[in-house]
Amino acid sequence: MIWHGLATYDLNGVERPGLVVDNKLYDLAQLALAGQPEQTIGMPDVDRLLDAWDAWVPRLSSLAEQAPGLAAQGRLTAIEGAAYALPYRPRRIFGVASNFYEHADEMGTQLAPRAESQPYVFMKAQSSVIATKATVLMPAETEKLDWEVELGVVIGQTCRHVSVEDALSVIAGYTVFNDISARDLNRRTDYPFKHDWFRGKSFDTFGPLGPWLVPAGCIADPQNLRMTLSVNGEPMQDGNTSQMIFSIAEQIAYLSRILTLQPGDLIATGTPDGVGMGRGVYLKPGDTMTAWVEGIGVIENPVALESP
Repeated sequence: MIWHGLATYDLNGVERPGLVVDNKLYDLAQLALAGQPEQTIGMPDVDRLLDAWDAWVPRLSSLAEQAPGLAAQGRLTAIEGAAYALPYRPRRIFGVASNFYEHADEMGTQLAPRAESQPYVFMKAQSSVIATKATVLMPAETEKLDWEVELGVVIGQTCRHVSVEDALSVIAGYTVFNDISARDLNRRTDYPFKHDWFRGKSFDTFGPLGPWLVPAGCIADPQNLRMTLSVNGEPMQDGNTSQMIFSIAEQIAYLSRILTLQPGDLIATGTPDGVGMGRGVYLKPGDTMTAWVEGIGVIENPVALESP
């Protein structure tokens, strides 16, 4: 399968679905018309594509295969001057905490032996997501704004009680996710419950996502992808999904024992070490984060103080 990314692009204020092939962006509807003129079914947005993902996968793959040839023949023109919008809107966001031993160590977290443990999952507001190039707004309530590059796993099937062996088959694709966290708001002293990750991670703009969705068939081994994050060009995080405590398949199996997973659900699968809290360095207005995951792409987001 030729590599491709399913995107949503913004051109002159209008958002449309697109397909990225060979680092070129093509309008998905124009590509479908050029490559399969006999098909009269229009191209829905990415959210609706996910609702019937298994039916669309072979067609998208076929269009990706055809795109370079159609462009060479002059039957298709790459889109220029567009911005990448949010590729899709997650139905729900599940975050997996302390899923890298080195990250747990830098945070001072003492983990039980893996054999005696299960994934620890929290929920993050789906309204937190923003596109690459969009600004992360730093609330006045925090002085310890932090970053976390993660592999985002997008579910493509309605499923329950999925086995570890079958778990990867329910994945639609992968994306880059940056789990922005207000560390000083993750903890509370006014209740006997000491952690409040929902508050610390769910502010608007705390979920940079993108730049596109890469179908699962384009990633040979999601459990061996390098992930990096830099701030103002300075390397901060450099890890690999092979270092996860609980694999992607184990996370899906665990979640599906609790609830029915649905197309568009996003699992943020954990971050490697190198976050700001472990370094004693935090984000400030004017900073720019660049998060990259091998085989997927890069997202870049500036930071600014939120207006009252």
